[in-house]
Amino acid sequence: MSCDARQLEVLMVEDSLTFARVTMGALKKGEIDHRMTWLRDGNDALEFLYRTGRFAHAPRPDLILLDLSLPGLDGRELLVEIKSDGDMRQIPLVVMTASTDETDRLRCEELAVDAYLTKPVDLDKFLWLIRRLRRFWRDATLLSTVNAIDER
Repeated sequence: MSCDARQLEVLMVEDSLTFARVTMGALKKGEIDHRMTWLRDGNDALEFLYRTGRFAHAPRPDLILLDLSLPGLDGRELLVEIKSDGDMRQIPLVVMTASTDETDRLRCEELAVDAYLTKPVDLDKFLWLIRRLRRFWRDATLLSTVNAIDER
């Protein structure tokens, strides 16, 4: 079994059914081998990321797609929580938002998000970005596997 056999685990936190469908369709059309978990609010996302409650057995995402305007815990607050956690901050994170507020973009830049995309998202640019992040994920997985073998 090659390292490419494992699907990319994607967590999408998005309250818009329309945008979620577009994103899922883009990933499928782009032939990106993935498994998607779609959550509609920040509270559920936090529970998923910390693997608590009904998400106790949730997979660790390889990529987070995050909207900033969410019901419950706002995406901005969720982003701060993710980036302040030593383990979670390593997960590549793409903000996909309708916000045109420069303060949001600057704050995301300060928090070192991997990309900030404004809706409507250019799907070709989105797929290029996901492929680039997937390469990073695959390289990190290979490095982790090599390190684990070396430690034996």
